[in-house]
Amino acid sequence: MTANVAGYLLQLLAGRWLGVAGYSEFASLLAVQLLCAVPALAMQNVVAREVVRGADLRAVRAMQWRCAALVAAVAVVLVPVVAGLLHVGVWAAAAALGAAPALVVLSGEQGILQGGNHFRALAAVLAMAGTARVAPALVALALGGGAAGALWAGAAGIVCAAIIAGRIARSTAREQTPCPDGRTIGVLPVLRAVQVQAALMALSSADLIVVRIVLDDVDASRYSLGTIATKIAFWLPQAVGVVLYPRMAQPTHSARAIRDALSVLSIIGVVAVLGAALAAPLAPLFAGQDYAPIQGMLWLFALHGAILAVLQGALLSAIAVERTALAAVTWIGLVLEVTLMLTFARTIGALITTAVSVAAVTTLIVAVVVLRTAARATIHNPAPTVSTGSVS
Repeated sequence: MTANVAGYLLQLLAGRWLGVAGYSEFASLLAVQLLCAVPALAMQNVVAREVVRGADLRAVRAMQWRCAALVAAVAVVLVPVVAGLLHVGVWAAAAALGAAPALVVLSGEQGILQGGNHFRALAAVLAMAGTARVAPALVALALGGGAAGALWAGAAGIVCAAIIAGRIARSTAREQTPCPDGRTIGVLPVLRAVQVQAALMALSSADLIVVRIVLDDVDASRYSLGTIATKIAFWLPQAVGVVLYPRMAQPTHSARAIRDALSVLSIIGVVAVLGAALAAPLAPLFAGQDYAPIQGMLWLFALHGAILAVLQGALLSAIAVERTALAAVTWIGLVLEVTLMLTFARTIGALITTAVSVAAVTTLIVAVVVLRTAARATIHNPAPTVSTGSVS
């Protein structure tokens, strides 16, 4: 929550200090940074899974640095591409992409803490990292550094956060260092997890791209405002997956952990939808009367986010049990959603209804498959029993 609040604060103050013209560049580059976070999210999940399974932390960190080097190489190649597509300077594009390798290293250290069930230390690192990314950027903006200066300052903050996180992880892991198993951990598992995270990110944001095509500017703005309810319902229960993920990665506990995660996520989702319905009349007071036409649909936007949160939990469990091919269902759902929206949806109601329907079907299929897969794994890997007989 601290990290998310810091991120919203950065966007709010940047919008005021940079003005309408300057903020457009900054917002687009922030979107690029969000895409850069996909490999980092995958890194944390893979590292946590390997730590749960007893991997040597030296092998984990070696894999972490190999992935960071790979991401750095890709970032260098993408700098001129991003600069050309977004019509920004090379220096600004490099600033947006420059944080990507540090994010991978930072997420790897977070994965070590998560896999070792060191959640108090993990919470401290998450809050520290969110603050370290935002505070220098705000200082740069206040001093007139512009979008590029703010992004470079934020990247420097992420580098510092990665260094501090490494020290915290090393000092914490001394108490319970996993037993070395002699395995070399390759980059391929991270790449598989990347496409899972990418599928989820694409499905959760595709509607915001389509509305710019099928709606006029006024209705597109109204739809975009409604997605705030989607984001809240989506990110609110994020800690559920973080805490239960190590259990998902254990074959003997996976099925129970997945059921617990999906159940808790569903309950929180119901609460979020009810909260959005009750709070809907207040929306025009904060956003203005121009947004009054969507207040009756805010519960639908919240439902979309709640369903996506359940899908995220199911996909996390797919990574935990190494069934990442299941992401194909999400990619198919993405294609179906975009096709239906472009073909038939011409109103805000039709767009959000389509998004909710496709997300619900996709989530149901993925959840059923991961639950059945985990149940079969439990049968083949029963929990060890303690013998009560005498030992001669």
